[in-house]
Amino acid sequence: QVQLVESGGGLVQAGGSLRLSCAASGGTFSLYAMGWFRQAPGKEREFVAKISRSGGVTDYTDSVKGRFTISRDNAKKIVSLQMNSLKPEDTALYYCATNPEKYTLSYYTMGQGTQVTVSS
Repeated sequence: QVQLVESGGGLVQAGGSLRLSCAASGGTFSLYAMGWFRQAPGKEREFVAKISRSGGVTDYTDSVKGRFTISRDNAKKIVSLQMNSLKPEDTALYYCATNPEKYTLSYYTMGQGTQVTVSS
């Protein structure tokens, strides 16, 4: 089973950028689609982005399209989320997951999360 560890979160002003990374260990990384969820205090978990096993297909929730970019490096077993033009509403705990589903919000494994806080 793949274990996931996120990093790269922090405090940033609105309009700023952050790059989240998720390092995988165990299992065969390239067999899994990878993605990110987020959850803000008092709100339900939300799908953010997903990338296919080869990296050739990506999908995003509408609110981050054009601002966030997901990528992966199968050799290094890393998936990244480049977040630009950040808004206060992007503030949440961001989780990396294997086989994330956009509409059911299901996943196979998930990390512990990294906090992103965007100040206005």
